[in-house]
Amino acid sequence: MDTSQYMSMFLEESLENLQTLNASLLDLEQNPDDTDKVNEIFRVAHTIKGMAATMGFTDLAELTHKMEDVLAEFREGKLKVTQGVVTVLFDCLDTLEKMVDNVQEGSEEKVEIDNIIRALADIKNNGNQNDVQEETQVKLKDSSNLIAKDDFDLDLNQYDASVIKQAKEKGFNSIEIKVTLSENTLLKSARAFLIVKDLEDHGEILKSEPSTQEIENEEFDFELKFVLVTKNTVDEILSVVNGISEVSKVEAALIEFENVDLAPKEVEQNPVVIKQAELKIEEKIEPKVSVEAPVVPKVEPKQEQAKKTTQKKEVKKAHQSVRVDLERIDNLMNMVSELVIYRTRLEQIVNVQKSQELNETLEQVGRTTSDLQDLVMKIRMLPLDTVFNRFPRMIRDISVELNKEINFVIEGADTELDRTVIDEIGEPLIHLLRNAADHGIESVEKRVSQGKPPVGTIRLVAYQEGTKALIKVIDDGAGINVERVKAKAEQKGINTDGMSESDIKNLIFAQGFSTNEVVTDISGRGVGMDVVKTKIAALGGTVEVISEEGKGSSFVIKLPLTLQIIQALLVKVGEETLAISLGFIDRVIDYREENIKKSNGKEVIVYRENVIPLIRLNESLDIEASETDKKFVIIVNVGDKTIGLLVDSLLGQQEIVIKPLGKTLKNLDQYIGATILGNGLVTLILDIGALL
Repeated sequence: MDTSQYMSMFLEESLENLQTLNASLLDLEQNPDDTDKVNEIFRVAHTIKGMAATMGFTDLAELTHKMEDVLAEFREGKLKVTQGVVTVLFDCLDTLEKMVDNVQEGSEEKVEIDNIIRALADIKNNGNQNDVQEETQVKLKDSSNLIAKDDFDLDLNQYDASVIKQAKEKGFNSIEIKVTLSENTLLKSARAFLIVKDLEDHGEILKSEPSTQEIENEEFDFELKFVLVTKNTVDEILSVVNGISEVSKVEAALIEFENVDLAPKEVEQNPVVIKQAELKIEEKIEPKVSVEAPVVPKVEPKQEQAKKTTQKKEVKKAHQSVRVDLERIDNLMNMVSELVIYRTRLEQIVNVQKSQELNETLEQVGRTTSDLQDLVMKIRMLPLDTVFNRFPRMIRDISVELNKEINFVIEGADTELDRTVIDEIGEPLIHLLRNAADHGIESVEKRVSQGKPPVGTIRLVAYQEGTKALIKVIDDGAGINVERVKAKAEQKGINTDGMSESDIKNLIFAQGFSTNEVVTDISGRGVGMDVVKTKIAALGGTVEVISEEGKGSSFVIKLPLTLQIIQALLVKVGEETLAISLGFIDRVIDYREENIKKSNGKEVIVYRENVIPLIRLNESLDIEASETDKKFVIIVNVGDKTIGLLVDSLLGQQEIVIKPLGKTLKNLDQYIGATILGNGLVTLILDIGALL
């Protein structure tokens, strides 16, 4: 079989499933008794194994199969969830991820799996040596409510037994039901779904035969079997099912426990119909529908129709989304960018021609282009969750390695950013989080001695603010020692005289700057913070630190929502036209020579009793200034810093498309790119962060 056409689907789904396993294992470690999570993990692992086997990756399938064996021990209650077991499972996931990466890169490198397979086999064979669980078997007893039935043959495993036992302790009945449909039933599938719906109105279906998929495909004869957990009695449930049309026979029995040994038997569970352990322990069970029946005519006596009122539910159609190659979206974005350029050019021509008819047509084209642009921008946007979802596992591993107690909280993971920004923001965040875990959060003993909670907290927060996205990494750890930073700065030859405390703290972003005396695998080489600043500056963003010694630190990243099309102010410096992103601009004021003062040998401008450093762009960019009577100062904000940029004149606001500078000009740090104006001229876009 030629599997090449399925390769991209296999790779994408495998990586997605591995990420799901990572997150689910973290949740399971925090909530070891969550049987829902165990079953979810088992199903995802089973899916990976099936796909790997189909594609012919035997090693991958074998390793996942051994992992399934351990998960089955969890599911049957033979093995307890401990940190040691979860760590081995994480090692297994890391190995699987490496194997999938090798497939993706076309590498022939063979990943060693013998050690991890031995570790998994050891866990399966030895389990938790000190944890011996009492075993029980569910056995059906004769009941006065049993209606002419020799035996019920739905298999119940250890998991089912535990759920039924918990339900009984809470006052619920577990009832096994067999329903036989009339042989004249025309729409078996629809009738079966109506039975499921009515049963779920009175409780929770724990087990079903046939499965939901088989019911949908009508892959069953006329017999249905269920295990229902309910507050109702057997007689009441019999009455409910007997009231449904085209049901020829209903049999039911109450399930009871007997303390006998459990025969070892593994039973696959239906992942759709079973509401695993999700028993709502209430005085009254609220009606719920877990599966939606197809919309078909329901033939019932008029009396029954009068009794029942059916609520219309929106049934979501299949294929509501399609997968599109990212390269195609990028090409579409480039074409839209070209449209924006030509639209601007047309607007310039219309202004010269002064044609009313052409102007009206252009307005329509302009609106359509803007709508298309907005639509493509939204298509390119991705939630930060695609980056954030890897961090809980990372913090967990670091906390184990450093023997620290860390509570990791993520907020605003649904905040959306342009895909280009998403691709690049991961590495800076990894550095900041590792820094927070290593430098920030103290040991348990130290925290307790300082009167802090033993468990440290790291928060990763994201939200949108205007045209920017803010991402904060906040910890309640030791904070930054200003004196140590100052001493390190002077040791490196950095003059800190006249610097504010905030400026000194932000020196940690200088190249090769680290106050850590010991180099570890986690941090301390002085390259992390430098990488953070460089990466974020390349994205047109800023990063700053706010810290209080003994209380903790906050690293605040500000990023543009998109890097493709922005609103900009066009200015003249000498004979050159330059663009400045509106996202940085606070206001524009007239330049007056009398407002210019000197401070520490540098020019500043006094505006509304604020002293703002002044940068003459013609001097910074080595451009010959033009002699004009009226000049302007553009007040820009970068992080918590405010500066004034002196320009010769203003040309107005315009929507511009950012184009990369290319290899020849890529070392021009003062510019983030270039754009093509309506008159066809190429204009450079200033990097305000770099000017600072």
